[in-house]
Amino acid sequence: MTVQSETAVALRYTEDLPAPLVVAAGKGRLAEAIARIARETGVTLVQDADLAETLVRLDVNTIIPESLYEVIAEILAFVRRLRTET
Repeated sequence: MTVQSETAVALRYTEDLPAPLVVAAGKGRLAEAIARIARETGVTLVQDADLAETLVRLDVNTIIPESLYEVIAEILAFVRRLRTET
C-alpha cells in the first residue's frame, strides 16, 4: 500500500494475477480510513507521494499499467525483505 499525507492506495498482488491490482484508493477521509485499516491489519505502508498521486487516478479493480511495473516491483521486493527480516 502506498500512502502520502491525504492520499492512499492499496494494492493486491498474488501469483494468479498478471500484475498488482488497485483494491482501494482515495483522498482525505477515505485515505485516512484506508491507511487505518492497513495499519490495523498489519499491511506494510510505503510513503511515496508521486506514486500515490499516480495510482489514485486509477479505477479500483484495475491492474496497474505496465509503465509502473518496475517501481511497484521494487516496492514489493522491499516489503518482502522487511517481512523476512522480522
